[in-house]
This record gives sequence, structure tokens and C-alpha cells, in this order.
Amino acid sequence: MLLVRRLSAFLVLLFFTMYLPCLAETQSIAQKTAGMQRLDGFFPIVWDTKTGKLYLEIDTFGKDFLFLDSLSYGVGSNDLALDRGQLGKGRVVRFYRSGPKVLLIERNLDYRSSSPHPEEQLDVAQSFAESVLWGFKVEAEDGNKVLVDATDFFLQDAHGIAERLQEAKQGSYRLDASRSAISMENAKNFPLNTEVESVLTFTAEGPLHAALVASVTPDPHAVTVHQHYSFIQLPDEGYRPRAFDPRAGYFDVSYRDYSAPLGQPMDIHLISRHRLQKKDPGAAISEPVKPIVYYVDRGAPEPIRSALVEGASWWIQKCVPSQSPAGGRRSHGCAL
Repeated sequence: MLLVRRLSAFLVLLFFTMYLPCLAETQSIAQKTAGMQRLDGFFPIVWDTKTGKLYLEIDTFGKDFLFLDSLSYGVGSNDLALDRGQLGKGRVVRFYRSGPKVLLIERNLDYRSSSPHPEEQLDVAQSFAESVLWGFKVEAEDGNKVLVDATDFFLQDAHGIAERLQEAKQGSYRLDASRSAISMENAKNFPLNTEVESVLTFTAEGPLHAALVASVTPDPHAVTVHQHYSFIQLPDEGYRPRAFDPRAGYFDVSYRDYSAPLGQPMDIHLISRHRLQKKDPGAAISEPVKPIVYYVDRGAPEPIRSALVEGASWWIQKCVPSQSPAGGRRSHGCAL
């Protein structure tokens, strides 16, 4: 009888040892995030003040969105090309889930198919590698909605600062996790975009040859910047691209189209431009449905601020139709 009791107790202990961790892993998001600060928006984020962890809530998989990094606080030397407000590479990405893991995958848009047939599009997609930018572990879930720990993701060197410093022959720098942290006072969330910012510190390794860094940093052994991360919903498919003409003197976006007709170039070049739509589609020149708005930095002092506004106004006068002395409309050739 005693042996049976001992065996029963052992089996109960074995059950709890084997299955309690599984039960803990499947807790709900509400249970996992109880007492934490939550910011709802495009991708809800949850901040745990006690542990310094930032969680990301994901309920959409396989849908493209834009991931953009930028520098809120730069290094300060023009020669290093790491300036305040500098935008990084915009990436079209999507989340993919496999069991307890979520991958952030960047699409390969350098090689495409313009064919309307899914089979041809799939052929091209399978022929060229994509890039998995990060792997997340599912911490909690509710149906198709999961919560992942995104702390390390938002503390990575997405902007390539260490690489840039090395290319500028400033020595070898590495990201120091002990001197880096999430900057929650600068985290924002909106229906169409999620914004997170981090304080990142890069420390020198080995011999230091950082004259440029030393000229703009209190201690060249520790370079601290603020890096910003944006998740942005892509616009609808109503945008109409325009072919690039090198005579425009502007920038282009290029890719290779493997469904181009025979005899036609495979390399496609499109001009980078704003999405402007005419209020009057039938007019040769029309005011836009939604104008592009530029803002002047609030930190710009007078009289520099007024000069900036005046200079921008010259551009507006060139592009917005105005009344001619005879009462007709005139413009200077800016096309929408």
C-alpha cells in the first residue's frame, strides 16, 4: 500500500513537472501583460517597466507593411554621414508564424514579375532569396493573436552605425547592450503606424583611430545615438508609377521584370515621386486632392525659420496654378 502511494505521488509530481511549463507558455495575452503599460495602434506595444522588456502584439500574418529605421539623434559629423533625422533603408516586410516562432521577412523587390498569373509570380519569387530580418518567440496568444518579446529587435543596430564607423576608418565599434535601452517617452502608436525609439551605445574595440568621432563626442570610446523604428501600413494600390527619364535630374527606383515582353527591356526604372492626384482629372493642371505638406523644424531660430519658409514658398509659386493678369490661369510646368 505504501508503495502504491509513493508511486502515485511520483506520477503526480512527474505530471506537473512535464506539463506546467506548457501551461505557462499558453497563457493569454491579458494574463502575460497584466499591470504593464499598453499603447494600442497599428501593432499594439506593451511595456514592462520592471524588466525593461517591450512586447509586440501581432494579429496579421503574410500581409506586407513598411519597416523604416532612422536617426533621431545623430553623431554630429558630416563626414560620417550619420546625421540627425537621417532615414535608413525602407523595407517591405511581413510577419510569418511557424509554431512558437514568428519571423519578420523582407521581400526581395529587386526581381519581380509583372504577369497577372500567380504561377509566373511564384516562379520569380522562388528563384531569388528573401531575408529574414528577425525571429521572435511567442510569449502568449489569444487565437490568431500573439504576443512576442521585441526588446532585442528594437535594440539592434538596424541603421548599420557600427559598419558605417568602420567604413569611415574610425576603428571597430560594437553595440553595447548594457548601455542601451528602450526610450519609452518617445514611443507612439497610431492606427496606421507604430513608432519605437531606443538609446543605443557603441563602444570601441581595440586601437582607436576616431578623429572624426572624437571631434563630436565627449568620449570617443562610447558613441551614443537615438535610433527610431517605424512600422507603417502600406497605402492602397491606387498609386500609378511613372517611367524614369534621366533628363529629369532626379532619383529612380529600379528592378528586373522577368515577365517583360520579348524585345522589351527587363530592367525597369521608375521615378521616385509623391503620390499626387488631381481634383479635376480632366484639367491639364489641377490642385491636388491631398497636397504634400512640409514642416519647418521648430528648433530653427529666426530669421532662419522665415528664410526657410520663404524659400519653400518659391517652389509652391512655381507649381501651384495662379491667376494671370488677364484673368486666365497660368502655371510653370509642375505636373501632378
